Amino acid sequence: MTQDDGDVDGLVRQRLRALRVAHGWSLDDLAARASLSPSTLSRIENGRRRLALDQLVTLARALDTTLDQLVETAADDVVTSPVVDAARGSMRWPVRGWSGTTVVRMRLTEPPPANPARMRAHPGHEWLLVLSGTATLLLADRRYRLEANQAAEFPTMLPHAIGAAGGPCEILAIFDRDARRDHQ
Repeated sequence: MTQDDGDVDGLVRQRLRALRVAHGWSLDDLAARASLSPSTLSRIENGRRRLALDQLVTLARALDTTLDQLVETAADDVVTSPVVDAARGSMRWPVRGWSGTTVVRMRLTEPPPANPARMRAHPGHEWLLVLSGTATLLLADRRYRLEANQAAEFPTMLPHAIGAAGGPCEILAIFDRDARRDHQ
């Protein structure tokens, strides 16, 4: 399905207003930040003024977003099914909008490796959330115990390993593009 110009036009106008409101700004506030008159901004939001590229660039900057994000059309496939990796006991979901980011749900049943030589280090950044059970995170020479609903974030250049502590646990991990390469 493709969106025609009218749909994109309306979508951009909705986004402009939604972003302004999300910032807690009045028409006057955003107009001042974008060097526009409040009446011009109002006409843009309400569809009574043509969307001009130069104004959209200025408004995107004022709203701390990009032109691409303002004009991006809605995707048809908003529901993503996981890719199951039975060998690793994980499910993986691609995350759009975060270029190269991957979300993985893992069920861990084994503790992290006892041998520090088996810890991995690689470029990137990782974030994880314990969904259930208790996990053990080894980072260099430190050991962390993470209970359900606790999260950790770390650069993956630190030697690291994660495993279950005292029984199975489930985690949700987010890898940036560089970290994802090592976890595939």
